[in-house]
Amino acid sequence: MQAGDVVADFTLLNQDGVSVSLSDYAAKPVVLFFYPRADTPGCTLESCGFRDIFAKFKKAGMVVLGISRDTVAKQKRFKEKYELPYDLLADPEMALIKRYGLLKEKKMYGKPVTGVERTTYLISADTGKGQRLLHVFAKVTPAGHAEEVFDLLKAGVAGKG
Repeated sequence: MQAGDVVADFTLLNQDGVSVSLSDYAAKPVVLFFYPRADTPGCTLESCGFRDIFAKFKKAGMVVLGISRDTVAKQKRFKEKYELPYDLLADPEMALIKRYGLLKEKKMYGKPVTGVERTTYLISADTGKGQRLLHVFAKVTPAGHAEEVFDLLKAGVAGKG
């Protein structure tokens, strides 16, 4: 996917087992951040970063959604443990992760492993032309990422579509 492309709708279960679709938020810009595993150090740092400035995103009319290959139950525990104020979506079959091309080979302790590449997508509100991709943050560094996303929002990227 590239900036300007229409983002296809999807539906996943949130931490409470409730179906959530991208189209549920057609009236608002969406921050969609993919992370490898709930309750791991980098994922916790990134998720808590979005938590800590969530009020800014909300005030700006943005929706924040986190997605990983964890189960609904693990997402619920993660959300409750860190008091995350936004939905965490479960993709244990990795259907959306694979659709977005985020399953990548990495090195862990010098050995190759396959995992989810930490990536964030900014998606526009539907202005009659579909929800469009505004920006992709690839190979995200967890520390300071939420602020980086919000700064781009403040620069006006979320108003385009």
